Order: sequence, then C-alpha cells, then structure tokens
Amino acid sequence: MNELNEHQSAKIDRHVTALLVIDVQQGLFEKSTPIYKGQQLLQNINTLVESAHLSGVPVFYVQHSDQKSLVKGSPEWQLHTGLSPLNQDSIIHKQHGNAFEETALDEVLHSRGATTLVVTGLVTHGCVRATCIGARQLGYRVILVTDGHSSFSKQAPQLIEEWHLKLAAIGVELLATSEIAFG
Repeated sequence: MNELNEHQSAKIDRHVTALLVIDVQQGLFEKSTPIYKGQQLLQNINTLVESAHLSGVPVFYVQHSDQKSLVKGSPEWQLHTGLSPLNQDSIIHKQHGNAFEETALDEVLHSRGATTLVVTGLVTHGCVRATCIGARQLGYRVILVTDGHSSFSKQAPQLIEEWHLKLAAIGVELLATSEIAFG
C-alpha cells in the first residue's frame, strides 16, 4: 500500500459514508462472456458489505431493470445469489445507467448524512461509470473500489484501466478492497 492510499483510507469516515453495490444481478453473470474475475468480485463486495455492516455504514443495493435481459421480477433481474442483503440494507430500483437518475437515491443518502460513496458493482463502462460521474456532479466524494467492479466484456482489463484513469481525472478516488477501512 502506498503512502497516498494509506492517507486516503484513513479518511473514510463511517458517519458520512455509504456503500453502493450496483447491478450485481443474476442475469449479468449469465452472459455468453463471463464477468471478468467474477468470483473475486463477489468476494470483494461481500468483504466490503460485511465491513460496512460491522461499522454501521449503510449499504445500498442498486437493481437495474429494462425490457430486454433484466426484466423486473424475472430470475435474471434478481440480485446475485452470492449476495445476502440484510433487512437494514436499502434496495434502489433504477432504469438508467446513473443510479441517481429518476430515483430517490440522492434524497435517501442526504437524509442519512452521506457525503462519501464507496462504489462497487457492474458494469465498469456502464452503470458504474455513469453513477460515479452522476455522484461527482452532485458533489459527493466518490471512492471507486478498484477490484470491486467489473464487466462481461472481452476487453474488461483494458476497460477497467481506462475508466480508472478517466474517473480519477474527474476526482474519483481509487482504492482496493484491502485499503477500505470504515473508521
């Protein structure tokens, strides 16, 4: 861990932080091209969710629906079976890439005093990207978990690196799962 990341991880104040788990849904794991490092992704997200629960950080699961592959109520639309939301966790339903667009997410986060978002989920160049950009535009501090998001693209490693650079350029902070400490 480098000095900069140690400094950043020390500043994740659990009192003003929320964890977002974006679109980790069954159907995205059933595409012809598998999720890049899918099992590791699930492990990392579950590690962060457990840490958030232990620290009192609210967890928001975001669920996308459309009229093609993630039809609301269908088996593909369900959260991945490797996730186990608790009763106190929030579930936000969305129909756009940006989880803030036409949802109550911003309002609910503000009501809980959240100003920092730790972002995980699917897919890197889609809803993760759009939500990070949307959150920055709304003034949130955004921490993208570098090993906590992925894609089913054959170019996933390159896409992930590309979007790390682009999102960092607009002020999104990048930390690995092991560097996240809710203090």
